[in-house]
Amino acid sequence: MRLDVLSLIGLFLGVGAILLGQFFEGGHVSSLINGPAMLIVFGGTLGAIMLQSPITSFVRGIKLMAWVFMPPKLMADEAIEKIITWSNIARKEGLLGLEAASETEDDDFARKGLQLLVDGNEPEVMRSILEVEVDTREQYDMGAAKLYESMGGYTPTIGIIGAVLGLIQVMENLSDPSRLGHGIAVAFVATIYGVGLANLILLPIANKLKSIVLAQSQFRYMVIEGIVSIAEGDNPRNIESKLQGFLT
Repeated sequence: MRLDVLSLIGLFLGVGAILLGQFFEGGHVSSLINGPAMLIVFGGTLGAIMLQSPITSFVRGIKLMAWVFMPPKLMADEAIEKIITWSNIARKEGLLGLEAASETEDDDFARKGLQLLVDGNEPEVMRSILEVEVDTREQYDMGAAKLYESMGGYTPTIGIIGAVLGLIQVMENLSDPSRLGHGIAVAFVATIYGVGLANLILLPIANKLKSIVLAQSQFRYMVIEGIVSIAEGDNPRNIESKLQGFLT
């Protein structure tokens, strides 16, 4: 894994722009810190998403958060080189010659494909088995990514709930001007938390994770194409030309 600098820059730029704007307008950054508003928006959103999600998707979503800043590195060029090497071995020694490669391969998915090759399965059978795994993984990880998309949908509404609660407090204390400011602060800050959290953090995280999941699926489809081509006895040069198309 490698650090995604663009994600860090985007996070600091987005949040920093809001804080600097508040400062240049003559306001204080501390005025955006409000405990009750945080409790309403963050607690309400977390509760809603926990109610909505199966525990497996919730736990997977938490784990995938690391991908935003440390996405898994897909070594497509190296994978193509490996596949060409496997193709040459298969042409010289037969499919059984790939047994050693299947035992030393680090990637679980590629190792499974090699084992299917060594076992002498038909190309279409291999493609079907491997595509089922790719589709299942994609759906599982997409469900986890959509966790943040759902949170991004809830936070603005819960922010509005916080605003209404603050205004209720204001209406109840119209006779006491000293207590009006606190209620108004909760109302406006809760709205900022809800809209800001959704559009600056949660929805971008969801979209980033979706793009990573799709990239992983594309990478695995490339591996499938290479392994099936080996099973079909294609020329290594033709296999390389075919797989290079995935890099565009």
